[in-house]
Amino acid sequence: MSTSFSDHFSSVAGGYASHRPGYPAALFEWLAGLAPARGRAWDCATGSGQAARMLAEHFGHVVATDASTAQLAAAGAHSRVTYHGALAEASGLAPGSVDLVTVAQALHWFDPERFHAEVARVLAPGGVLAVWTYGLHRFGEPGIDAVMYDFYEGVLGPYWPPERRFVESGYRDLPFPWREIEAPPFAMTVDWSLPQLMGYLRTWSARNRYLEAHGEDPVDALEREMEKLWGDGPRRVEWPLVLRVGR
Repeated sequence: MSTSFSDHFSSVAGGYASHRPGYPAALFEWLAGLAPARGRAWDCATGSGQAARMLAEHFGHVVATDASTAQLAAAGAHSRVTYHGALAEASGLAPGSVDLVTVAQALHWFDPERFHAEVARVLAPGGVLAVWTYGLHRFGEPGIDAVMYDFYEGVLGPYWPPERRFVESGYRDLPFPWREIEAPPFAMTVDWSLPQLMGYLRTWSARNRYLEAHGEDPVDALEREMEKLWGDGPRRVEWPLVLRVGR
């Protein structure tokens, strides 16, 4: 992993804010119950602020940081969320000032030693770090799932950044120097139309790298293939979350 910021998402910040699925409310209720207090939380690498705004339903104040100014510019506002630009390894927060730190789908981009040192510096006594990730979505229909896997691995496989391997392993290959807390199962679930799914796929970093390399959008060909399988109306899409939580 690089020790400097690798920006894979600023070019699609608007689409990221519009097309990424939301996290389940039950996840934030559970995390808030683990925190020693509900004064302040830090959502690190907040992106478009999806997790930060949900944390704000449980905490008095949420500091949401990201190294991408374009992502922050596209983030949704909330009265108890403060956004500012910062690397994960240098938050600018005061020592012992937060009760919970969250990282949604971003830990694989960080310098692990420096990030965990920063978390140890800013957490209050008894504070909690929660990180989570998710891989390829699923429909539960073999034909559609097979087409999606071929696109994900066959078409885009060479264009995923090397850090993607940590997502695939559920972050088990990354350092996590905390006393771990077993998490219940959580999943993101949405009912999407085919255009909504295609909008989501266009936020993938591998899609953007393919587009830069070839000058054509690989999602266009996939959409034509999926039109034959989709049928009428929306379809249920699911992403199981993999969490690592520690105190």
